[in-house]
Amino acid sequence: MITLPNSGKEAVVRYMDGDLQIVHSGSYVTCAVTGRPIPLDDLKYWSVDRQEAYVDCEASYKAEKAAAQKA
Repeated sequence: MITLPNSGKEAVVRYMDGDLQIVHSGSYVTCAVTGRPIPLDDLKYWSVDRQEAYVDCEASYKAEKAAAQKA
């Protein structure tokens, strides 16, 4: 079995328009809405403005809706 150095470690990511930058390496990030871990290879949804990751489009929508209500 191969053990990767960042396996099981949460990454610190800077979310940008259409891209992301790994600040501190890891294998996953945490969804801001559900708290579920998201493997970096599966990460598709995030907010540049809030610098948050989302597990799926439904979680992203919930975060957008909540942010709009606060504004």
